[in-house]
Amino acid sequence: MTRRPIPRMMRPFTIRVEDRVLDDLHARIRRTRWPAAIAGAGWSTGADFDYVKALAAYWLDGYDWRAQEQLLNERLPGWETTIGGSRVHFARCQGQGPRPVPLVLLHGWPGSFFEMYKIAPELADPAAYGGDPRDAFDVVVPSLPGHGFSDSPDTVGFGADQCAGVIHTLMTDVLGFDQGFIAQGGDRGAFVSAGLGHQYSNSVTAIHLNMATGIVGSGDELTEEERQFQQSQVSFLAREGGYIAIQGTRPQTLGVGLNDSPVGLLAWIVEKWYAWSDCNGDIESCFTKDELLTNVMLYWITQTIRPSMHYYYEHRANPPVAMRPERVEVPTAIAMFPREVMQVPRRAVERKYQVRQWTAMPVGGHFAAMEQPDALIADIRTFARAFR
Repeated sequence: MTRRPIPRMMRPFTIRVEDRVLDDLHARIRRTRWPAAIAGAGWSTGADFDYVKALAAYWLDGYDWRAQEQLLNERLPGWETTIGGSRVHFARCQGQGPRPVPLVLLHGWPGSFFEMYKIAPELADPAAYGGDPRDAFDVVVPSLPGHGFSDSPDTVGFGADQCAGVIHTLMTDVLGFDQGFIAQGGDRGAFVSAGLGHQYSNSVTAIHLNMATGIVGSGDELTEEERQFQQSQVSFLAREGGYIAIQGTRPQTLGVGLNDSPVGLLAWIVEKWYAWSDCNGDIESCFTKDELLTNVMLYWITQTIRPSMHYYYEHRANPPVAMRPERVEVPTAIAMFPREVMQVPRRAVERKYQVRQWTAMPVGGHFAAMEQPDALIADIRTFARAFR
């Protein structure tokens, strides 16, 4: 393969958190003031106190952040650049094959670029994992602005569509993939992917989504499946939608508490990983303690929980294209996992996207890259073969 030279606007980025940050974290965990619990509540009213206490204890006495730093630096080699005056962090796994296709993997909320640590190296170097080198990708894994090691927007008006502009600049002007690239994402990453496909169809070859939005029919076009979907969404919002309401209206207030309390942050994030995964009541059947804590650590050490939640405010005030009844014309693949929080009917998705591939996955939930990495890798490879 031919290696691209490193653009001068890119700088290597190595994760190395100062000891004082870790010492402060441990002191705060030890000082946690636990509220009274309702006996036997479990996860029914939010985060399970017993589980969060056990995870916090492991955070202090069993979790090794330095080992996780090494894992991140090795599996997701870091870089940074400046776009619009702000730092953008991204990982890059260069493709090991005859003609690697550029692929950007976009994480969701409350996730991070760490979500891709299983799939990015294998997508870049399939032969190292027993695959075909002709399936190689040049893989880019950004920390979306307002998450992780990327700078946070400091003015209102920055949502998924504006984020798509930053990612487009990264892929074309910084990395030189102006002849075309594929975008893949779930959750917020799916919203950004939709924005990329809608705004930049001249350089976005295709998009692959593991969470789809759609355009529900009206009148005679409303199918029974779509009617049931609408009812399920009303039920979901009534049962699970409190986080949307507060993050969409008062993210700054909530951010004060979560930015100050590591265990509060832990409870807020891990409860979503429990509720949205295909774990059947056992979160560690999907994720290890180390995986859960490393994702939380990326919010804690960068102090990005407040800006990450602010997207909900922006999307309520000014919905991005993923949430608007507008069509996205680039070729699209949908990997529908059964425990994804939005089970949008295929007919509604096809009204919105030019669906070329639809895969109904047998198992898996919202965090597909970590829950079902092999299935997601296979689906991305299959879809991309049409564009090689």
